[in-house]
Amino acid sequence: MAIARQVLCLSAFLSLPHARSQPLRYSVAEEGESGSVVGNVAEDAGLAPAQLSARRARLASEDGRQHFRLERGTGRLLVAERLDREELCGQAATCTLPFELVLANPLQFLRVEVTVEDINDHAPVFPEEQVTFKIPETSDPGSRFPLEGAQDLDIGSNSIQAYSISPENECFSVSFGTRSNGDKYVEIVLQKPLDREEQAEIHFTVIAMDGGVLPRSGTTQIHIVVLDVNDNAPVFTQDRYVRHILENAPEGSVVLRVVATDQDAGPNGDISYQFSQAVSQSDSAFVIDPVSGEIKLTKPLDFEVAENHELSVRATDGGGLSAICKVLVEVVDVNDNAPELVVSSFSSPLPENALPGTVVALFNVKDRDSGANGKVSCALEDQLSFSLHAAYKNYYELVTVSTLDREETARYILSVTAADAGSPPLTTTQTFTVDISDVNDNAPVFNQTSYVMYVRENNVPTVLVGAVSAADADTGLNAKITYSLLPAHPTEHPPCSCISVNSENGDVFVLRPLDYEQVKQIEVLVSASDAGSPALSANVTVRLVVVDENDNAPLVLYPSQDSSPPSSELVPVSSEAGYLVTKVVAVDADSGQNSWLSYHLLRATDPGLFVMGAQSGEVRLRRPVTERDAVKQKLVVLVQDNGQPPLSATASLSALLLHDFSDVRITHSSLAVEDEGDSLTMYLIISLVFVSLLFLTSMAAFVTHKVCKRKELKGGHVLYGASNLQSSLADAVAAGTLPHPYCYEISLTTGSGNSEFKFLKPILPSLPPQHCTMGRGSDDEQGFTSCPVTMEDMAPRNTRTLSAEQFNSLSFN
Repeated sequence: MAIARQVLCLSAFLSLPHARSQPLRYSVAEEGESGSVVGNVAEDAGLAPAQLSARRARLASEDGRQHFRLERGTGRLLVAERLDREELCGQAATCTLPFELVLANPLQFLRVEVTVEDINDHAPVFPEEQVTFKIPETSDPGSRFPLEGAQDLDIGSNSIQAYSISPENECFSVSFGTRSNGDKYVEIVLQKPLDREEQAEIHFTVIAMDGGVLPRSGTTQIHIVVLDVNDNAPVFTQDRYVRHILENAPEGSVVLRVVATDQDAGPNGDISYQFSQAVSQSDSAFVIDPVSGEIKLTKPLDFEVAENHELSVRATDGGGLSAICKVLVEVVDVNDNAPELVVSSFSSPLPENALPGTVVALFNVKDRDSGANGKVSCALEDQLSFSLHAAYKNYYELVTVSTLDREETARYILSVTAADAGSPPLTTTQTFTVDISDVNDNAPVFNQTSYVMYVRENNVPTVLVGAVSAADADTGLNAKITYSLLPAHPTEHPPCSCISVNSENGDVFVLRPLDYEQVKQIEVLVSASDAGSPALSANVTVRLVVVDENDNAPLVLYPSQDSSPPSSELVPVSSEAGYLVTKVVAVDADSGQNSWLSYHLLRATDPGLFVMGAQSGEVRLRRPVTERDAVKQKLVVLVQDNGQPPLSATASLSALLLHDFSDVRITHSSLAVEDEGDSLTMYLIISLVFVSLLFLTSMAAFVTHKVCKRKELKGGHVLYGASNLQSSLADAVAAGTLPHPYCYEISLTTGSGNSEFKFLKPILPSLPPQHCTMGRGSDDEQGFTSCPVTMEDMAPRNTRTLSAEQFNSLSFN
């Protein structure tokens, strides 16, 4: 008797259902915000909220998408993501989202159905933004012209309710209604006769308005072209064509042929066919022959994607009149779908200390085919650490059955095969790659203890100068290294802004040009950090050495080139060869051989008079100074560095050759005048040549005259006195034979018949300054004056005697 009671109890226990017989039903408006409350599942299912957490309650759907989420603490069902009724259910009258509430310990499934209610969230949309009608002017009032209606993805009262024309005109109106077969139509209705000669084109807008609380609208532009003739539009043999076709029909198969007729003749009776543009139609799978009206497949159809295709075909004659018919293509299903495996949840990586029985994956299998072809079974390949269990209906759990050891096996590749019962069976294999996670116990290690990198100064911005590299013995994120810059010293903040390191590969860049003269080297710290938690890091020192470039020209310090007028060096005429005239001093901001300077004499008034010290910059006399040397000597010195290419600078200086330093005032005054008149130098040279030639001609005439008078003397000796000499000189001066800048003293004596002249030196400024005016001439004439000549001023001074022949051979330049 006791045994019989135990058997009855066991039978009663086994007969308890695992799932609730009646589903829990809720409704929610589409486009609700995430987190909106749908209902209280725990309360409706008779469960306490604490049971949801204790029994690990979760939601599972057949398609694997989680539109809702469960709040275990309160038992409320919340919206997990934005719901779009049109995306989920299309144009279906009702939209219901079913899913299961899965409870463990013991396993229990509760069916939940949520109906998504439509809101007016879509505006009507016309297939074309602009439609052109070509209407003959002979059209009768009341003529109707079909217009492809707008489409509204909403349903019921939120769909299109009315059409209107804007702006209203007396020629056309719009008609909207439903035919006996249920098809809706939109037509443009002609209200009064047209006159092409009065108005050839008419433009207006057709507005489609839906019936929502906040109505939405869509528009299309209508362009009416009035034609002179062609008063018959094409007419289809059927208003609606229906054809069934297998989904495995090959590409190019003829679906059907539409036929339209036109009572007009000639070009107005020639009909062409084309698809009307439509919204949310799979027209790309079909093509129509514009002449024959045959509709063919351009790609295979799929019953599981779309069970039917609705097409709009427009027939247009040569005059522009058209008609529209509907073509409904219904796809016939065949067994061409393998089982589908939808993963609801998958956990990877797993910690190596996961307990046996841990759920790795939860998935369901389905087959869109029907009958035996839709029955699916699952199997797991041989595995010692994992097992596959059927959970509920077509749901399966992949769980661990033993402890895991990452050091022994770091990755498991699990293959689950789903097969249907067809003949031959179709299978689908899903591979689960389960990684065993590790802990972050290894810091990055650089491949060098320090780095030295070089960059030339004046570098281009963002130039790559080198790279640092570190490795981490861990795996995954624990081995992903990120590089960053740190100050070289703790007191520095932030690190140098001219250096950057690529956080991914460790490339080191110099972001802006560097100047060796400003900074010789830069030292920074590069840190390598892994992505572990907590992160580990290592630092390395990077020293950036700036290499000098020859980018600075020599700078002349002495003599200064900024003074105006430039200073002059004073050189006694008694100086010997090797006398130090001056020393050019220059510096170069570069270093090394780029700063080695050499000095060269580029130009000089008399190049043979001076010698330049190539290394010292000293300017010395190559030879002693002579009377023929110009008083003012101009020199240009080239200072050049040893870089590649070399850079140079020039220094201009002048030297004055003086008998004694008491001549400095007059010389400087002459130089100032000369500097002011440099622009007239060429004209003065020409004038000097002309005056010299005139002087020589006058002197020759004077000598000839004196020789003739001498022959008149008959053996006697005549001594010209001072008065006679003064008179003769006065005559010569009056005749313009003596140039003003020169004064001469001439003594004629009788004797052996040879005439002697005493050639005196130029009269220097022993005269009072107020009686003399400085003259201008060439460099050899500097310092001479032009002043009135008296007999007292012509006293003999350091004279020398010349013969007439020697006198005639002199050149007074």
